[in-house]
Amino acid sequence: MRIFHSLSVDSRQIYRLALAVLVVAVLMWCAVGEVQAQIESGDTASASRVELRWFDHFIGQGGWITWFVLLPLSVATVALSIEHAVSIRRDTLVPQIIVDETNELLAEKRYVDSVKLVAEDQSMLAYALHAALIEAGNGFACMERALEEAIEERSAKLMRKLEAINTIGNISPMIGLFGTVYGMIRLFASIGAAGELPSTAIIADDISIALVTTFWGVAIAIPALAIFAMFRNRVDGLTVECAITADRILAVFKPGAAASAMRPAAIAPAAPAAAAAS
Repeated sequence: MRIFHSLSVDSRQIYRLALAVLVVAVLMWCAVGEVQAQIESGDTASASRVELRWFDHFIGQGGWITWFVLLPLSVATVALSIEHAVSIRRDTLVPQIIVDETNELLAEKRYVDSVKLVAEDQSMLAYALHAALIEAGNGFACMERALEEAIEERSAKLMRKLEAINTIGNISPMIGLFGTVYGMIRLFASIGAAGELPSTAIIADDISIALVTTFWGVAIAIPALAIFAMFRNRVDGLTVECAITADRILAVFKPGAAASAMRPAAIAPAAPAAAAAS
């Protein structure tokens, strides 16, 4: 049953998903271009069979910036949100099964077995306990210092992972603004080339690029930043919970504790599975 709390999404799967979405975007871009060509050529019978009302207004008219930049970013946001929801949770970082089994082993004075147990687990709690237990021969102060350093290391690693979705949330409005400027430049270029106001279709096309890219930039940024804030707070909360839980588990090693007299001189280190996976 321990496999469930160590479940995580392979980053390579996210990259494959993003690539698949990009390919689909290219195919849909080609399909929309064909339909627009039919409309411009007057083939209303064929064009009438394809209803692109909502899709055309909010996606099709956004141009290449929407298709090849903003839409892939939106998919990446969804993929990262799913990965974070799976990997950043209590059952993954501070699994109760590790708490129970470690307490049981330490109560039975099976110190080597407890080290092997936490070395084979990939959770934050197990990683921190492993770092502390292998310092048992150096005293409780060294165990506390190793515990703090291990928790800080894992917490920083999680925060670095969250920076991806934070970056998307910050740059999406800038990309939308870039699309706005690009659309207005196209509009004024059309006016300059025609020497007068161009047709309403050309004006609408250029303004659509400006507005649709802005729409998607904001639509991506709002949930991305909200999701980042939510998972950042979750990481902070679980980090504190991990530190408190680990401190309670290691209380048997504190000077004056009943089990301190039975403390081993040293515990042979074992390579943690979490470090090997990193």
